[in-house]
Amino acid sequence: MRPTRQRCALADMLYAEGDRHVTAEMLHEEALIAGVPVSLATIYNTLHQFRDAGLLRGVTVGGTKTYFDTNLSNHHHFYNEVDGRLTDIPKGMIEVLGVPEAPEDKIISRIDVVVQIANKK
Repeated sequence: MRPTRQRCALADMLYAEGDRHVTAEMLHEEALIAGVPVSLATIYNTLHQFRDAGLLRGVTVGGTKTYFDTNLSNHHHFYNEVDGRLTDIPKGMIEVLGVPEAPEDKIISRIDVVVQIANKK
């Protein structure tokens, strides 16, 4: 992957503040505020390239929304239905039992648990 000016600027935004969960739209808004001239399509492409290179982890919520996580460790998430925020669940808080064996020619690469939360009524 070539270190273009836009990729470097996006990498700085992603990794400057520690572990983060961002959507392409969130990063695009940050880029515009920071004065980084980049299209939403370029952000999508860059995030997917970073994910494919092992620099980000993709977390899909509700089958339609993808967050990109800078924390590559094996961990799970809370998804806040009210504000759309994805946050890490502290390590050791969830135990996954009864994991099936993968088909003969496959391995389980990871297990993602996303716990959806909302306000009490």
